[in-house]
Amino acid sequence: MNPTPLDEYAGAHLDAIRQSYDTVAADYARSVKDPGALDPVSRAVLSAFAELVTLSGLGPTADVGCGPGKVTAYLAGLGVSAFGVDLSPRMIGLARAAHPDLRFDIGPMSALAAGDSELGGVLAFYSTHHLPPAELPQVYREFHRALAPGGYLLLVTRVGEEEEHQRRTYGYGNGAPAPFDSYRLPADRIADLLERAGFAITAQTLQAPEEGAKRPVAGFLARKPATGTAS
Repeated sequence: MNPTPLDEYAGAHLDAIRQSYDTVAADYARSVKDPGALDPVSRAVLSAFAELVTLSGLGPTADVGCGPGKVTAYLAGLGVSAFGVDLSPRMIGLARAAHPDLRFDIGPMSALAAGDSELGGVLAFYSTHHLPPAELPQVYREFHRALAPGGYLLLVTRVGEEEEHQRRTYGYGNGAPAPFDSYRLPADRIADLLERAGFAITAQTLQAPEEGAKRPVAGFLARKPATGTAS
């Protein structure tokens, strides 16, 4: 099957994300906070998600866009059977070196290495904002496909009052040249896209921007219904 224009664009966009994060992987790993040092609300949201997926007993949890694996390891410390997925081979190399007892896969969140209804949880923790809005429906449907009926998704991302696109050309730490595109959507639009993908939103949080940030953070706890599928 020949790729559609959107497929070609998505492939080029993923290549750009991969190259940028490969470039800054070591600096990013040093600069990103350990989950235990996050604010109390963020830690509480992660803890609630960990409790829900553990009690459900439906399968492992994929931490998509896991980067150097710090959040994956945090979930594992809370008793979750968690593994990480990231597009950047260098990020995955750092994650495997830091957490050799955990599983980390190289790959896009738009095509998870998981069978239908195989996962009990999917975590997307500040990892979907590099995706153009046109790609989000496919990614959300992929999360839905991989989750078992009754499984949970936790999506945390910065949001805007309207659709916003920002590009920066520097990296982390030493400012190595690396282009990054970020997209901010209104929280209600993200909620609508999740529901269209077949999810039922069970809880939603909205945190004011922390010091030095400009955009609020929204958290969406959603569940794949125990019966029925997305249309």
